[in-house]
Amino acid sequence: MKLQRWCPIFMVVLFCSSMLASSSQLSPADEAAALKAAGFKLTGKQWHKCDDASPSYVAGRIEEVRDLNGDGRLDALITERSDNCYGNTGAAYSLVSQQANGTWKLMAEGMGMVTFLSTKGVGGWPDMEVGGPGFCFPVLRWDGSKYVLRGHQYEGKPCRSS
Repeated sequence: MKLQRWCPIFMVVLFCSSMLASSSQLSPADEAAALKAAGFKLTGKQWHKCDDASPSYVAGRIEEVRDLNGDGRLDALITERSDNCYGNTGAAYSLVSQQANGTWKLMAEGMGMVTFLSTKGVGGWPDMEVGGPGFCFPVLRWDGSKYVLRGHQYEGKPCRSS
């Protein structure tokens, strides 16, 4: 009886979340342009930056698409996973931004897993926490031309990297 009451609610939540996800996706042409701007090459049907044929390899993919800095244009976070290429972190990221002329520009890249923070750098770009092994992660801030190290934090509190 309880299950029957929750099923319609679950279906509505599932439908709404899929609609939200699909509304922020890129066209195939923009997806390819964004991946190319990040330095990925199409091999077969997968985008590669790292040359890894191991079974644990996860090809480059667009993880998140949204307007990060409020300029009205989309930005994309691209990830690739490989222990062979990225060591203990096992992951790399590339952040690309669509320009006014429709092209894509690489804004930042590195090893680790990105979390966008509520604090902002120049031009409204969000600070990025770059996670990986350990307990004290770098926080990067946009200075107007590139993301630079602003400090380190763990669970939102400043810490010292060893």
